[in-house]
Amino acid sequence: MSRFVSHICALAVVAVCVVITPIAQASEDYMRIDEYLRLHPEERDTMDQFSELVRAPAIPVTAQLDRPVRIAVIYPGLQKSDYWRRSLTSFEHRLRSLKLPYELKSFLSRPSVDAALQRQQLSEALKWEPDYLVFTLDIAPQSRMIERLIARGKPKLILQNVTTPLIRWQKRQPFLYVGFDHAEGTKLMADWMLRKTDYSGEYLMLYFSPGYVSQMRGDTFANQAAKHPDIKQVAAFYTDGDRAKAYEATVRTLEKHPDIKMIFANSTDVALGALQALKEVNRTDILLNGWGGGDAELAVLSKQGLDVTVMRMNDDNGVAMAEAIKLDQQNEANRVPQIYSGDIVLLDNNQSAEEVQILKQRAFRLSELPLEAQ
Repeated sequence: MSRFVSHICALAVVAVCVVITPIAQASEDYMRIDEYLRLHPEERDTMDQFSELVRAPAIPVTAQLDRPVRIAVIYPGLQKSDYWRRSLTSFEHRLRSLKLPYELKSFLSRPSVDAALQRQQLSEALKWEPDYLVFTLDIAPQSRMIERLIARGKPKLILQNVTTPLIRWQKRQPFLYVGFDHAEGTKLMADWMLRKTDYSGEYLMLYFSPGYVSQMRGDTFANQAAKHPDIKQVAAFYTDGDRAKAYEATVRTLEKHPDIKMIFANSTDVALGALQALKEVNRTDILLNGWGGGDAELAVLSKQGLDVTVMRMNDDNGVAMAEAIKLDQQNEANRVPQIYSGDIVLLDNNQSAEEVQILKQRAFRLSELPLEAQ
């Protein structure tokens, strides 16, 4: 069945137009972790052992390197979510704890809308001839860039915020997929939110941009909700991860559907835009989720209007990248799994401050520490 998604575009300061475009259900281009392990059962032990390595204290590199390892990082880090900033900080902390000599160049951009800038940044990064490139995948232009890199064979590619191998890349995959399972986290929240509504009522879907995150998060929630005949999606918008667009989409939906019971937001910035709209009309009775459990979300969890989120043990993903590079430099690449998927914990509005603090200490174990100059 087709899903109608509204695209919001600002025409002037006070004028906004909404163009409604029908799109077909996205095809399943990705291999979920359970399916990957069914096809590659030998990977389970490798993944488990690598996860233990990530949780453990750093063991310095044993190999003697001819020169520092060159690492380029291209991140859509210009957003309210602190996921990318913390990932980069924890990555560098672990590299230093491993005594791995390195040089790093980082490039930041906005999510979804800066594809041209990312192409420019990629070109600049490749001229530097890095040994490893850390990139992400969400929108179609990124996919095309990645395919050219895979065909090129170097630098070794780490795809962050992606834990589902692409089916069409089965014969030649990136060096590592690293992040947190979007579908797993979404299912945790879907179970909580649907139970809270007694499995009935209307809801608004606020997608990210057309691409991977929307498919893994938004479509997963929609599929879970569709299992219950009394749950109805009344509107859906692509927001490009933009807070203002999420705000406007929420305002318009409330005008047409004032009886909605919940909103599913696909990212931190989207959740904060929706929350702003709900607060303005005193409708914080409507269930609203976050995604990721960073500082911006934790600040508004509970009495501030956000009802539930999933908290990534954020810094583990920076540690995993550093450990993978160390193993590779020690000629132990066979110990690096194809996928590293970090731990995710559900947080709701009844969580105590003490419980949240314990989780923060675990999730931000490195990124809260100052990064001393080398």
